[in-house]
Amino acid sequence: MKLFGSFSSPFVRRLRLLLVDQPYEFVSLNIFEAAGRETLVQYNPTRKVPMLEDGELIIFDSGVIFRYLCQKLQLPVLTWPQENQLTLINAVNDSLVEILLCQRSGFDTSSDKLFFNLQHERVEGTLQVLEQAVVDGQFATWDYLAISLYCLIDWAEFRQLADLSGYPALQSFMQTSKNRPGVAQTDPKLVA
Repeated sequence: MKLFGSFSSPFVRRLRLLLVDQPYEFVSLNIFEAAGRETLVQYNPTRKVPMLEDGELIIFDSGVIFRYLCQKLQLPVLTWPQENQLTLINAVNDSLVEILLCQRSGFDTSSDKLFFNLQHERVEGTLQVLEQAVVDGQFATWDYLAISLYCLIDWAEFRQLADLSGYPALQSFMQTSKNRPGVAQTDPKLVA
């Protein structure tokens, strides 16, 4: 198996952490440079990472890749409540990616514009729900859901996209998770 992606992507990192004890090849792509973009376009018409190559099969999107790996590696599938939690994590991730891309495109994402306001509202409201979920023990097991939350929060801090000072449970979760297998080796700050 080959997993294509960037070192900094939280969607890629969650799969790398899931595969920490599995044999696979990680193919790093800088999708903002010509060579990486060319490889990306060759395999994936959505022009997004991650993507997984397993023999002749190419799979797009971290969620679809996760479901494929569950079947291939006989990993436990998510329950419906866990699927909802993953949707929350993905919503924050997506909003923060949009904000980052807008910042890199020269937009003032703090301006009072509908698009930016909606992204910030989604992030704040969803982080509050995730904070309570951590308090309730819903991320106590180091599984794909906890890995995804860790990758989101670590990436948001790395990119300075969210102030987590008002989320003590999320901060505690980060502290207790940073020594998990593969976390240090997949840290996006190592290659930034």
